[in-house]
Amino acid sequence: MTSTHTNTIKLGLIGDNIVRSKSPRLHRTAGRLAGLDVTYDRLIPKDMGLSFDDVFQQARIDGFRGINVTYPYKELVTSKVTVCDPLVRAIGAVNTVVFDADGPKGFNTDYTGFMNAYRSVRGGQPPGTVCLIGTGGVGKAVAFGLVALNAKTIRCVDLDAAKVEALAQALSALGADTLIETSSDAVLAAKDADGLINCTPLGMVGIGGSSLPADAMQGASWAFDAVYTPVETQFLQDAKLASLTVISGYELFFEQGLDAWKIFTNAYLNPSELRDAIQGDAL
Repeated sequence: MTSTHTNTIKLGLIGDNIVRSKSPRLHRTAGRLAGLDVTYDRLIPKDMGLSFDDVFQQARIDGFRGINVTYPYKELVTSKVTVCDPLVRAIGAVNTVVFDADGPKGFNTDYTGFMNAYRSVRGGQPPGTVCLIGTGGVGKAVAFGLVALNAKTIRCVDLDAAKVEALAQALSALGADTLIETSSDAVLAAKDADGLINCTPLGMVGIGGSSLPADAMQGASWAFDAVYTPVETQFLQDAKLASLTVISGYELFFEQGLDAWKIFTNAYLNPSELRDAIQGDAL
C-alpha cells in the first residue's frame, strides 16, 4: 500500500487479473485535471498473499478514500458495505466503495455507466431483444440497465442455473414490461436477438476466447462486450465482421469511471477533457 500525506486522496482497485487495468490512469489523470493529489493502486489479493477480506480491511485502515471492485469480487463485497440505493441492493453487486466515518458505503457505477455507454453509441434506439451472456457482477448491472433502457426481452444466459434464475427473479420483481427469459445455451439464446452482450471474462488478456461463436452473430443489430482489456476482443471483432454496431467495453469503463470519480471526490471534471487526456491509453 502507498503511504502518502494527509491531503492525498487515496484510491485503489481490488480484483484479479488487473495488471493492465486502465483505472489507475483514469483516476490519476482526473486528479491532475481537477488539481487534486490523487493516488490509485492496484490491489491484487493473491499477489499480496492476502484474502479479499484482508485487502479490503487494510485499505480502510490505510486511509483510502475509496476503492473500485472488479472481477470476481463485486458480489462478495456487498456483505461488507452499506448500500443505500434500493436499486443497487436489488442488483446485488457493488463496484465502488467509499470509506466514510460511519462505515463503508457501496455503489454500482456499472449500471449507470452501461446506460450512458449504450446511449452514446445508439442514441434513443431501444435495445430490442437481447442475449445477455454471463450473470455475474457486471452482468447483473447491465441487465438492470437494459430494463431501464426498455429492452423488449432479456435472455439471461449462464451455465450456473441458480445464478441465472436469481437474476431473472430480481429483474422480474422490478415490475417492468421487459420479458425475462433464462437459458444455458448462448447460441440458442442469440437466435433472432437484436443485441448480443458478453459479460463473461472470456476475451480478457490472459484468458482469451469468446462467449459466442462468430456464426451465431448473424442477423443481430448491435453488440456490447464488458471486457475492455483488450478493447478489440474476439467477440467484438466477430461482431464487426457480421456488420453489427459495436459498443466497446472501453465505453463502459470510461462512463463508470466518471461516475465513480464523482462519488469519490464530488470534484468537477470535464468528460471530454478527461477522454482526450487518456485516449492514447485506450489503444
